[in-house]
Amino acid sequence: MKSTLLSFLLLITFSFQAQNEKAFVIYNSKGKKVSYKKMKKAMLQKEFVFFGEHHDNPISHWLQLELLKDLHTKNGENLRIGLEMFEQDQQVLLNDYMLGTISDKQFKDSARLWPNYQTDYQPILMYAKENKLFCLASNVPRKFASLLFKKGRAGLKELSENDKAFLCPIDFQVDSTLSQYNALIEMGQHMGGSGINFMEAQALKDATMAHFMLLNRVEGNVYYHLNGSYHSDYHQGIMWYIQQKLPEAPIGTISTVTQVDISKLEKEHVGKADFIICVPESMTRTH
Repeated sequence: MKSTLLSFLLLITFSFQAQNEKAFVIYNSKGKKVSYKKMKKAMLQKEFVFFGEHHDNPISHWLQLELLKDLHTKNGENLRIGLEMFEQDQQVLLNDYMLGTISDKQFKDSARLWPNYQTDYQPILMYAKENKLFCLASNVPRKFASLLFKKGRAGLKELSENDKAFLCPIDFQVDSTLSQYNALIEMGQHMGGSGINFMEAQALKDATMAHFMLLNRVEGNVYYHLNGSYHSDYHQGIMWYIQQKLPEAPIGTISTVTQVDISKLEKEHVGKADFIICVPESMTRTH
């Protein structure tokens, strides 16, 4: 499967090169082109690394795996991996799979896997499993975020104590002045629902991912977290919650964007992250 993905990516690269084009360009936060080597060097100095992906973008997933290998080379068993793609109530299942106490088939039959799991996330888990790296199912169960969207925080108060164990404390703080959250309020209103609840459902995911990263943090460890870019763009989302507890923690962020022309980073993407991976909009998608 790894060889299939590699062949696919090589085919993409050769196709772009044949047209004198590139499959991606990396920019720093100011919009200057930089090399992967420079991005890697910066990320190797961080305690928390957030790789913001487009879930269906093969370039995101390829570079995630490459950076994982580089982070592991430096940090060894001190590296921990956090995954938005797995929800907290799946942690025991994920642990059993990583320890080899259940088979690949048992895991696939029992886990709530995303449609692009085999091409995009399985290689990450395979690498982690082979190298005995801890993987955190960091996200809140989707049904609880949905409950918050429908009923507001009052809905969370109805949950059992067992259910509450799978999310951050229900009195979590939300800063609605953050640009990402403020945009969600407007988006929720346009969708005909409660803009506040829509924003808070997103914040619940961010706060929960940060909560379990901190709960499972061990001194001297490095956390490599994979998430949709919106969860860490502009140094907000999950990162904001981490900083409320660890204001001095060295944190690095990466975002993924798409453009028709990737030769220059568009103004709207400048400052989204420490490094921005710019991919052509015509790039093949994984689902």
